[in-house]
Amino acid sequence: MHIINRTLINWYKLNKRDLPWRNSTDPYLIWVSEIILQQTRVNQGLEYFNRFIKKYPTIIHLANAPIDDVLKLWQGLGYYSRARNMHFTAKKIATDYSGKFPDNYIDIKKHKGIGEYTAAAIASFCFNEQVPVVDGNVYRFLARLFGIFESTQSVKGKKYFFEKAKSLIDNKNPGEFNQAIMEFGALQCTPKNPDCSVCLFKLSCYAYTNSVIEQLPVKKSKIKTTSRYFYYFIIIYQDKLFIEQRKENDIWKLLYQFPLIETKMHLETEEIVKNELWKKLFEGIEPEFLNISDLYKHQLSHQTIFAHFYSIKINKVSQYLLNNYLTIKKQDINKYGIPRLIEKYTSKFFNKKNEVLPLI
Repeated sequence: MHIINRTLINWYKLNKRDLPWRNSTDPYLIWVSEIILQQTRVNQGLEYFNRFIKKYPTIIHLANAPIDDVLKLWQGLGYYSRARNMHFTAKKIATDYSGKFPDNYIDIKKHKGIGEYTAAAIASFCFNEQVPVVDGNVYRFLARLFGIFESTQSVKGKKYFFEKAKSLIDNKNPGEFNQAIMEFGALQCTPKNPDCSVCLFKLSCYAYTNSVIEQLPVKKSKIKTTSRYFYYFIIIYQDKLFIEQRKENDIWKLLYQFPLIETKMHLETEEIVKNELWKKLFEGIEPEFLNISDLYKHQLSHQTIFAHFYSIKINKVSQYLLNNYLTIKKQDINKYGIPRLIEKYTSKFFNKKNEVLPLI
């Protein structure tokens, strides 16, 4: 056994966190945990994992669930394509494999939403396949330990790190080693201010001995973020509201939202009421403004959303509203999967009495 392998596993046995999927070899549980943790901190992901497994204890339960229910349960985690892909793959495995998860890296990786990292985790944790798991924690540990200056985001760099990690695995305990190296990166070789004084590898660590800890691993420059301006209309008719499902291949696909005007720049209310959608929504109607929210800023990985919410009361419904939006009872809004941005507002809006603002 490689000395690094043995050192990491011994450290892991003493320091690993007690997580519900840790002592399981059920590929469904490992799959769910890895997908949730892809873009989510463990503390937050743990709560969602427990809720998800309670509602969908097997892949068959997930496959048989309506996608709207899955997205509602996922609400607040973001990156909703993860949930859509999980649902799609669950249905595929239920149909093509009679609900039994594929048992090897190649077949696992064929499925939608399962990349090299997740496939390797499932294959090694559950089926003891000798394939390395290389996530952000592993990139960081290997780059610092061996002084690797290849970008973690380049094709060449990814291949180099994969082969380096593979060289450290032996055929007896690939799953335990993968969990150990990931855990060491998460708890000891942290992104910022790692406590190198207690690190087991400090004497042989390139980054520590050459004082380049903060420079490794090497990443490409961040993707430039774009700004989008959303103007939502909470249209109230008696005890009813109007919502629609997002269908485009864009953020929050299949989640629900209020009628929306999107622009590339800020608009004043005087400009909004001249918009074509506004005219269609309120054709033949004199809308009553109840409230115009303060600015809500919502940061995504590559986009910044600036949003305002207009609460509007109407005494009749336009044909355009009836034909293009779903009519729901006000109290039922929480039954639908909605983006976190909208939830931030509705959690306040539906608990307070709105003050009537002057008509424009």
